[in-house]
Amino acid sequence: MRFVEDVGGIQMDSINVVERAHYLTVWSRFGPYDRARLDALVYDRRLLFEYWAHAACLVPTSMLPWWRRAMLDYRTSHTGWSGWLRRNGRMLASVQAAVAANGPMGNADFESRRPSAKRAGWWDWRPVQHALHYLWMSGALTIHSRRHFHKRFDLMKRAMPTVHAIDPVSSDAFLRWHVERSLHAMGAATELDLARYLTFPRFAPGARRRMLRTMQERGDVVEVQVEGSADRWLALARDVPALRRAGTRPPARGTTLLAPFDSLLWHRARAARLFGFDYRIEVYTPGAQRVHGYYTLPVLHDGHLIGRVDAKTQRVERRLDVHHVHLEPWFARQQPSPVGGARVDVEAALGGLAEALRSLATFVGADNVRIARVTPAGLRGALARAVHGTSR
Repeated sequence: MRFVEDVGGIQMDSINVVERAHYLTVWSRFGPYDRARLDALVYDRRLLFEYWAHAACLVPTSMLPWWRRAMLDYRTSHTGWSGWLRRNGRMLASVQAAVAANGPMGNADFESRRPSAKRAGWWDWRPVQHALHYLWMSGALTIHSRRHFHKRFDLMKRAMPTVHAIDPVSSDAFLRWHVERSLHAMGAATELDLARYLTFPRFAPGARRRMLRTMQERGDVVEVQVEGSADRWLALARDVPALRRAGTRPPARGTTLLAPFDSLLWHRARAARLFGFDYRIEVYTPGAQRVHGYYTLPVLHDGHLIGRVDAKTQRVERRLDVHHVHLEPWFARQQPSPVGGARVDVEAALGGLAEALRSLATFVGADNVRIARVTPAGLRGALARAVHGTSR
């Protein structure tokens, strides 16, 4: 819970090549765990709930007073819905009434009520999908549970009975909180970083800048200098002591693999500036044009992004297939990091990567790891020995 409150949300995604994105994100921070316990935090204890933050995310229920403001504002600020609502108002009310009468429902429950081919009905799939999305975003419904990752919606007041005892904050307080949350999550950020972190909602042009100016005048936000950068960087005044301590301590130690939708990577240009790491998700790139692979997991070692792993879980065979480990050129050549100038011990990094791969295999239920390709090829043997030398 502290982790999610710090970063603001854990992104969800339907792609399940290695594991679902939110499960992977939690594994990357804490190692193997029982997914059912995370699900229980969300769908039983309701300590987290699903809402749109950067994209679809798990966000802390402790932040509900602020997200309630976003839900209420969604009804009036998203004018793109106005025409649709005029044409489908009766159907929208019918969908909400059906959920109220029947309990949690998903798209498939409405599909099963589809009329014969000769008759039209309000439960035609696409309008229902739009209705459920609008009712969720505007706070009438919440995601009660998931079945095979398909959303099941229920009335928010029924799934989260305390919601009506929570007063939403003002629009001004929400914008201030939105800036504060993003700055705290990133530690220090440029104005562009802020706009690309929690990307929902879209504020009126200039609103975030005006709020930043107000927070600076109050002393809540200060400018900080980042070595080697000419950009204007900002931080919360209360976080400056922690930033100073971080600058005097040894770098973070350890190795993990990041989910492609990890909040550390939400703003790709920021990752490039801070880590010298050019990353993109290539699942939507035609196969012949992919550079690193379909679903690559960045390798974070001792505070450096040193490469990426293109992997797939073979669930029937209980095997983790590593199609390609692509190590950054500076690391492979044993040169200093492009950001910070530090040298990374190659042997220690490969050992850490091997341990992370074994941990991931354990988490996804794989009995072994198969490594097909490593770039540069000369490091494949060392990595394979590190992976299999102590594996079960």
